Amino acid sequence: MSCFKAYDIRGQLDTEITPKFAYALGHAYAALFKPRCIAVGADIRLSSPMLKTALIHGLNDAGVDVLDLGLAGTEEVYFAAFALDIDGGIEITASHNPIEYNGMKLVAKGARPIGIDSGLKQIQALIEQGEFSCAEHQGKTTRYNILPAYTAHLMSYLDPQIRPLKIVTNPGHGAAGHVVDALEQAFKAAHIPIELIKIQHEPNGHFPTGIPNPMLIENRQATAEAVLQHQADLGVAWDGDFDRCFLFDENGQFIEGYYLVGLLAEAFLQKQPEQKIVHEPRLIWNTLDIIQHYQGIAIQSKSGHAYMKQVMREENAVYGGEMSAHHYFRDFGYCDSGMIPWLLVVNLLSAKQRPLSELTQAMQQRFPCSGEINFTVKDAAHTIATLKHHFAEDQPELDSTDGLSFDFKTWRFNIRASNTEPLLRLNIEINQEKATQPLDYYVQLLSGLIDSTA
Repeated sequence: MSCFKAYDIRGQLDTEITPKFAYALGHAYAALFKPRCIAVGADIRLSSPMLKTALIHGLNDAGVDVLDLGLAGTEEVYFAAFALDIDGGIEITASHNPIEYNGMKLVAKGARPIGIDSGLKQIQALIEQGEFSCAEHQGKTTRYNILPAYTAHLMSYLDPQIRPLKIVTNPGHGAAGHVVDALEQAFKAAHIPIELIKIQHEPNGHFPTGIPNPMLIENRQATAEAVLQHQADLGVAWDGDFDRCFLFDENGQFIEGYYLVGLLAEAFLQKQPEQKIVHEPRLIWNTLDIIQHYQGIAIQSKSGHAYMKQVMREENAVYGGEMSAHHYFRDFGYCDSGMIPWLLVVNLLSAKQRPLSELTQAMQQRFPCSGEINFTVKDAAHTIATLKHHFAEDQPELDSTDGLSFDFKTWRFNIRASNTEPLLRLNIEINQEKATQPLDYYVQLLSGLIDSTA
């Protein structure tokens, strides 16, 4: 079953992800974890309701009670799993994958991630065996509105005094709209002077403007234009299940997720020095510089939410971030959230009385990065080995935490195979004060080397 990925389940509808599969998944989850009650939610995809119905049927037949959260983002399921007295959660979603896909994200009690090394492999084996029997006592399903408690938790991240701000929000017709509406009402009730300009707001499983995925450059224009049109202080866009958010400054410029990691690390360490911050290996220098400056402790983890969450828990880190726009918070069950980051940035904009472009400008100038460049190659392992051989004489410091990182002191890059797509991903950064060549030089150099192996 190729739909079982490193840390979730994603596959094509009708062939891999079917109601029959979802029903079996419910039985397998119950057999492995033996939960009493779990939460189930679904994104806005047209196939999600039927898959959710089949999943709940499987759980109920296995004797598991279900709290049906209805339309919900992944982090609402996470919140339910750690905030309520239940034993786990499952979200029906394929996040930013094409419309013909769907999948599931699973967590155990306390919102502990279930990845290939922590349960998914066993669930796959149970489904392949296909031997399920109904429990003696049928589980019950109850509709449950998690939104009020979840919204109250989000509001706890806002500082009491916020200056007037205008913010463009763009769920891309995905699942985030109802949370934006709830926060807007909470702002009004608390007399917080934040004005929201909502675009592409209504949920629509046909995705008339394309699958919500602001990682794609072509999906950023609407948010950028709205920021400029409304002279907003900030733009926020989300992916389909809104566990990731993407920010635009007051000039409509997209902020690379790498620099947001640094900004949020600074936000936490200014208030709580000597705390642990978890980062991943793809781009690191700006993050390490900020952590050192504010007397924090840097902890490196393999990228991917299952790995990041495990390290977050082991180290009791206050915050962890990935350049892919996944941000993890100790006070959010060590889970990732696409809502908390922009609320924390609102705090910074208000406290520092400076625009977002100024807050990130120094980072971008000191440690320019390429952003993630994707390549389709025949043999990812061969390409990585070729790069290792090519640079052997330069004696770079190598790190194999995730893929392979090459550190040349003045510039570095990370090359890794994607966990979810048949791609090789490249990230390059330079130390502007020390580098002898501009960033573009290294982009062209590595692109040429990789293309020669394709």
